[in-house]
Amino acid sequence: MAATRERTQHEPHRTRLIGGPGLLLVWLYGVMVVGAVSRSAYQIATEFDRAPLAYSLSAVAGLVYGFITYTLVRGGETARRAALACCAAELVGVLTVGTWTLVEPSAFPDATVWSDYGMGYLFIPVLLPLTAVYWLRRARPGQPPTA
Repeated sequence: MAATRERTQHEPHRTRLIGGPGLLLVWLYGVMVVGAVSRSAYQIATEFDRAPLAYSLSAVAGLVYGFITYTLVRGGETARRAALACCAAELVGVLTVGTWTLVEPSAFPDATVWSDYGMGYLFIPVLLPLTAVYWLRRARPGQPPTA
């Protein structure tokens, strides 16, 4: 009992990032992890030579989604900052790849998760980082996440 009490006194309190709408973000990112990773794993294993760039980008998207999901669940200020940076990078990726697929469609013989700004995923890939950045900026230290 004393060891537990001592450990709690030395560990900083982690701000929960998954309260209220944050829980929905975790759920959506989790769904995107499963979708992007399973799709890219299958495509890389069976037809990588057809569109290596597209399939590799989908795999990267899955890893990004996984990292963001992990940081949201972990909580704390360091995790919040990491998730915020990762969501900003994700948004840049979605906008870059989305624009690239519209301007030069021949560069992508097959779609990525971020093609056409995520149209194949109901535009969730472009809406999710925008929502997450907004949520993470509101979940600053000293302010409990609100609905």
